[in-house]
Amino acid sequence: MAVMIGAFGAHALRDRLDAYSMGVYEKAVFYHFIHALGMLAVSLMPRAGALNWVCALLLAGILLFSGSLYALAVTGVRALGAVTPLGGICFVAAWLLLAYVAVKRT
Repeated sequence: MAVMIGAFGAHALRDRLDAYSMGVYEKAVFYHFIHALGMLAVSLMPRAGALNWVCALLLAGILLFSGSLYALAVTGVRALGAVTPLGGICFVAAWLLLAYVAVKRT
């Protein structure tokens, strides 16, 4: 999805968004892509109940963080930026939980 959304932005939105909005959109794609790779990596690890939470938090982060930035970039409604930090909190919580699981396993 991140690749498709990024390609859409690069080709279909390039002439429709100003520089600020394109920067916001690109940031959303970047965080979407990195955390989708995180979900893939975690899903390949040996099963543990906490890892399901890591994936859920990463997904919530993508939806809230990247989703709000996508919407902000396309609509220009700055109030949508208020949702973005909630996604960031989900990202941080996911990585902290993953670190905890890794330390606990060793």
